[in-house]
Amino acid sequence: MKAFIVRPFGTKANIDFENVQKYLIAPALAAVDIQGGTTAPFLEAGNIREDMFQQLLVADVVIADISIHNANVFYELGIRHALQPMRTFLLRAKSLKDAKDRGPEDEVPFDLRTDRYLEYDSTNPAAKLDDLVDGLRQTLASERRDSPVFQMLPNLEGQDRSRFLPVPRTFREDVERAMKTKLLGLLGLLASEASEFFWASEGLRLVGRAQFDIDALHQAKATWEELLKLNPAEAEANQRLGTIYQRLGDLDASDQALQRVLTNSKVDRSDRAEAMSLLARNIKARWYAHWSKAPQERAAAVALQAPELLKAYEKYKQAFQENLDSYYPGINALSLLTIAIELAKKLPDIWENQYDTDEQAKADLDALALHREKLAGAVALSLEACKQARQRSDREDRWMDISNADFLFLTGARPGRVASAYQGALDGAEDFYVNSVRKQLGIFQDLGLLQASTTAALAVLNPTADSSPACAPPGRVILFTGHMIDPPGTNPPRFPDTLRSQARQAILNALRQEIARTDGPVVAIASGACGGDLLFHDACEELKIEHHLYLPLPPDTFRNQSVSPGGRYWEDLFDATLKRCPAPTPVLSASDELPLWLSVRKDYTSWQRANIWLIQVALELEASYFTLVALWDGVKTEGVGGTYHMRTVAEKKGAALVTIYTSDLLKSVGAP
Repeated sequence: MKAFIVRPFGTKANIDFENVQKYLIAPALAAVDIQGGTTAPFLEAGNIREDMFQQLLVADVVIADISIHNANVFYELGIRHALQPMRTFLLRAKSLKDAKDRGPEDEVPFDLRTDRYLEYDSTNPAAKLDDLVDGLRQTLASERRDSPVFQMLPNLEGQDRSRFLPVPRTFREDVERAMKTKLLGLLGLLASEASEFFWASEGLRLVGRAQFDIDALHQAKATWEELLKLNPAEAEANQRLGTIYQRLGDLDASDQALQRVLTNSKVDRSDRAEAMSLLARNIKARWYAHWSKAPQERAAAVALQAPELLKAYEKYKQAFQENLDSYYPGINALSLLTIAIELAKKLPDIWENQYDTDEQAKADLDALALHREKLAGAVALSLEACKQARQRSDREDRWMDISNADFLFLTGARPGRVASAYQGALDGAEDFYVNSVRKQLGIFQDLGLLQASTTAALAVLNPTADSSPACAPPGRVILFTGHMIDPPGTNPPRFPDTLRSQARQAILNALRQEIARTDGPVVAIASGACGGDLLFHDACEELKIEHHLYLPLPPDTFRNQSVSPGGRYWEDLFDATLKRCPAPTPVLSASDELPLWLSVRKDYTSWQRANIWLIQVALELEASYFTLVALWDGVKTEGVGGTYHMRTVAEKKGAALVTIYTSDLLKSVGAP
């Protein structure tokens, strides 16, 4: 999250506002993991007003110090109150009798006297640190409007921040490249890096869409959840998470996300219909779970008796009525209603036993049949309208072709005609589409409904479509980080070449220990520098562990910079590792320069970037457990992107740390 701080500068009225920033505001923001600043950085860039207006609009939280009558502070606070309804936090120093230059005119202005603010002692601002931390946490968690403008004008809506957050073109290009090549680790890295910029929400949105589109559900879940932290009412994030949670099997979380969409007053009819459709799909999934595992002879009866059948139909119908231009909920409502009617005809005793009299049972079934006739007509019109719109735009819509085939199937067309429609709709289609149709038709097949058309349609589906489950994730992923071999003359030594065999043995021992405590396959990942990296790959080869080489630079460039300085032994080992590992070798960047969009970030290096990339690569495997093996001298070198940095970041991501200290290896050979 990002904060913007509105305050006086220097010392005024005996209040040192720089100390207030240093000892109160900055530590409080750090405690709640929020980055923030004032207009000072923008002043240096010579663009203060434009950037100031933008920050007041897009900042997740604004902290305003109203201790004195400072025109700039009140001007900027007024702009914030006019643009955004909430998350503006006010501070004020206590009134001190001996405060020079601070008189009655510095009392809280009349228009702000009813507002809440945190009062601090200007001589000891740190004393209120805990209170400010608590206040910020409550502010971030609350949906209460704190802007007096929005409180007095309840129908006023805040500005959509996404419209004012331009994402650098080069960042967009990096996301597009990573998506097209399905580099999940790179997408995870880009999401992590985007979080550091004021345009974080839109950067995360781009990455989340890319991950969703390539079906990287676990990674997309993490990205959209991060975006949701910035704005819990974010419609697209909740919509996407509704689908992701459903696909991952968490229907309750999916329902909650989708309900947040429906309670958002800014959501249009199209998005409301989509959210209702997804809620209906969750109800349908619960209905399917009721009967799909029942004995075959009982499946149809259980399906008819399950209340979710008609509940799912009603929710799909509601979604269709919300937006008649959307044929998807209409065709699904028609499908479930057809199932209910056909099951009632097939099992009249079970249907009638749900009513007090046979007459009531017949009346309700007749009513459902009438609803089905009307619904079929509406769906036909919707499909026809969409078909005409597609013809005008000259674009392909595979789902519409499939839905047209579904409509023929559900409305009683001849089996041959139904089979022909599905065959045309799925001609050249990816397996995803074929398997989706097969699953839907499988419901009718398992329940023994519309058997002639079901048999004919299933017969024309591509029999080679891969409907087998995806490979299970590994039991453990082991990531390695470690020092390179010391250059000649290094004093004191950190990892001299003479420790080569001892280090390799220590790595072997660590790997054996991790294998012994893991159920399932183990996958190892490391870079390829002379020293710990190549010894790790060599040890993996001896233990027959699947291991992958990831390089921050192209192989020849990397070899020149990080392998050849160690000598011929390491060059040969690198070349052998390169041949043994799966090709092509994944590479982070063509050069060691940061991308243009990232070059403005202070205190960030290509080495840090490579570390975070490797961690994201490890996480993308979705292993049950994650271990980082580190060959380390124990020196905490902050921010340079070395072994300590890797350990710090990996531990935050949940990795178990296994450390091999080079100091212990030096002692084992009697080195001083």
